Amino acid sequence: MKLRIINGRVIDPSQDLDAVIDVFIEDHKVVSIGEAPEGFDADEIIDAADRWVLPGLVDIAVALREPGYTQKGNIATEGRAAISGGVTTLVSPPDTKPIVDTPAVAALIQDKADQAGMANVFPIGALTKGLQGDQLSNMVALTDAGCVALSNHRRPMRNTLVLSRALEYAATHDLLVVFHPDESSLSEGGCAHEGMMSTVHGLAGIPETAETIALMRDLLLVEKTGVRAHFARLSCAKSVEMIADAQESGLPVTADVALHNLLLTDEVLNEFDGQFHVIPPLRSENDRLTLIEGIKRGAIRSICSDHQPHEKMAKVAPFAATEPGMANVEILLPLALQLMDEGDLSLTDVIKTLTCGPASCFGLEAGSLKPGSFADFILFDSTQTWVWDDSSRRSKGHNSAFDGVELTGRVTQTYVSGQCIYSFHG
Repeated sequence: MKLRIINGRVIDPSQDLDAVIDVFIEDHKVVSIGEAPEGFDADEIIDAADRWVLPGLVDIAVALREPGYTQKGNIATEGRAAISGGVTTLVSPPDTKPIVDTPAVAALIQDKADQAGMANVFPIGALTKGLQGDQLSNMVALTDAGCVALSNHRRPMRNTLVLSRALEYAATHDLLVVFHPDESSLSEGGCAHEGMMSTVHGLAGIPETAETIALMRDLLLVEKTGVRAHFARLSCAKSVEMIADAQESGLPVTADVALHNLLLTDEVLNEFDGQFHVIPPLRSENDRLTLIEGIKRGAIRSICSDHQPHEKMAKVAPFAATEPGMANVEILLPLALQLMDEGDLSLTDVIKTLTCGPASCFGLEAGSLKPGSFADFILFDSTQTWVWDDSSRRSKGHNSAFDGVELTGRVTQTYVSGQCIYSFHG
C-alpha cells in the first residue's frame, strides 16, 4: 500500500520540521517527505487539510492491568484508549499478576497486544523476582522476550547490596534500568505532598526528601556501576537539579514526569477529591514550574500519562483511603497542549516530549517521521473543542481529575505501520 498525505501541517521535532508538506509512505514505512520518490504512484491520498500530521505518540507509562487486574482494565480496552489518544507506542510496567518476571508473562502481554491489533506494546520486566527486592530476575531472558527495560517499579529495594548487584549485572549486559526514586521509610502511609495543604487537611504527608534521598542513592549507584538509567515520575524541584547535574557530569541518565504533575499542584487538596490522589503526589507551584523548566533545559525528556485505570469504587472513599492514580492516556495530547496556554512550553517542546523524547529514553524506533521510520502517525484537529466524559471514554478507568472538562484539540485518525486503526467520526 502506497499512501500520500497532502495539505497537512507536519510537525516532527526529530527533524526540526514544522511545515505544510507532503509525506509518502510505502510498505509500512515513511519513504520520503516533500518530494515523491521516483515512480511513486499512491494507492490512497490522505487529505490532511487544517490538521496536524504528527508522529505517533510514545507513552512510557501505561498500566494495561492485564494479566491479573482486569476489573480495572485490560490490554484491549487500554490499548483502544491509547490509540484514540494518538499513542501508537506504549511501555507497560511490570506490576501485573503474575509479575512480569518470566519470559512467559512478557510474551503473553505482547501476544495479546498483537491480537488486539492496536498500539505497539513494550513491557518492562521485573528487576527482582516477584518485585520482592531479594533475588535477581533473569534479566537477559526477559530482555530477549521483548522487555525494553528492567525495574522494581514502585516496590522498595531496602537492601542496597542487592540493588548494587542488580545494577552491576544490568550494566554488564547494557540493559536499561528504570528507577522510581522513593525512600519508603519516609513515604509509607503518606497520600499528599508534605506541606501546608496536607497539614490543614489532616492528611499524612510525603516529604520531598522521600524522593531526593532515594534519588541521590540511586545516582551514586549509577555512577559506581555505569548502568544506563531512567528516572520515572520526578515530582520535586530538587530532583530536577540533581538529574541535570548528573547529566552534565556524564552519567547515562534520563528522566520523565507525569503530565498531571505539570498541570496541577497540591492546592487541589482543597477539594478533598480522591481523583487527585496520585503517587508521587501533586506538589507545590515551585515544584511544578521547576519541572517545566527541566523540560526546557532538556533534563527531562519525556512527559507521560502515568495511566493507571481503576474501577469507580477505587475512588469512592475518604481521600487517604482511595487508590492512587489517574487514567488520562486518551487525552494526553490535548492536556499537554495546555502547557502552551501561558507560554510555559513551546509547541515543539510539547510534541518532542511526547514523541522522539520518550522514544530516545528507551531506545525505541518510534516517535519520528524520518524516511525509513515505521509509518506510525496521527492526524490532529487542533481547533476542535469537546468534552471528555463517559460517552467518549474508551478506557475502563473512571479515575480522572479531568472528567467533564472541555478540551481543545482532538485526534481524528491514528495509523500504525501505515494502517488506519482508529478514526473519529463526530
